[in-house]
Amino acid sequence: MATETSPTAKFETRELGNSGMRLTPVGYGAWAIGGGNWEFSWGAQDDTESVSTIERALDRGINWIDTAAIYGLGHSEEVVGRAVKNSSHKPYIFTKCSMRWFPDRKIYRSLKAGSLQEEVEDSLRRLRVDAIDLYQIHWPNPEDEIEEGWETLSKFKEQGKVRHIGVSNFSVKQMKRAQKIAPITSLQPPYSMLRRDIESEILPFCRQHSIGVINYSPMLSGMLTGKMTAERVRNLPDDDWRKRSPNFNEPKLSKNLKLVEVLREIGNEHGVEPGVVAIAWTLRHPAVTAAIVGARRPDQIDGTMPAMTFRLSEQEIERIGAFLKKHF
Repeated sequence: MATETSPTAKFETRELGNSGMRLTPVGYGAWAIGGGNWEFSWGAQDDTESVSTIERALDRGINWIDTAAIYGLGHSEEVVGRAVKNSSHKPYIFTKCSMRWFPDRKIYRSLKAGSLQEEVEDSLRRLRVDAIDLYQIHWPNPEDEIEEGWETLSKFKEQGKVRHIGVSNFSVKQMKRAQKIAPITSLQPPYSMLRRDIESEILPFCRQHSIGVINYSPMLSGMLTGKMTAERVRNLPDDDWRKRSPNFNEPKLSKNLKLVEVLREIGNEHGVEPGVVAIAWTLRHPAVTAAIVGARRPDQIDGTMPAMTFRLSEQEIERIGAFLKKHF
């Protein structure tokens, strides 16, 4: 968990739900560093560069890392464990369960107690930790196993294997089912200016029930960074899942890139990249505790670090809102 050796003190932090953990506004997302050759990969990745990227994030003051067992079929957790072991900073480490894989690398889902027991032990080993700071159900699938899964996570907390428990990609109805068994520390939903559906019901529910929110894909998996072009999409590796995503193909691609130009104009007025504007847009919401921001190279950390402190004005929020209303 995070210690006083971290340079976090220079950034405002927020408590995550009922956990007592105070998080920097941006956390390091470890999905892409899982590497290639699996269903939701981002293509091949150099592990040494991944470790350097995590080290840069921690050196710059980020105090939490979010990964999952499924990222790279265990590989992301191994890389995170390697990076943190060698670092003088001790960040909070969050990971997720419920998505597993067969020897042929095909993915299946389980929230059965026995399966989760195997998962938590494997994650502890790969991450090289005695306890996981936040253990999350990755997806509410199979849905009829939610109660068994959540009760099992609650037992892991009692046993000291995990310090806090949360959910990811859950609806309000599904969270209510879990709450009958044990309190929910946090929700991890997708949230960006192009994925706003959680604003109507899910975010108000989380705020009402003191459930922390750490949103993923605030830059829509790289679309809103300012670095994406139609040519770059065409040249993505064949095993990069984004090549199959509607947001990275027409007719959505051209519309999305027009939005990026609006973000670029706003960012240029402050000397920050479009991605920083996109992250700040999610952090403006009072229900959001912090945002997960992925990176595959140290320079990408440098590019998004201003999001730790940059905040949009009301006029800029209204400008983005007007553009979204007109074009989306």
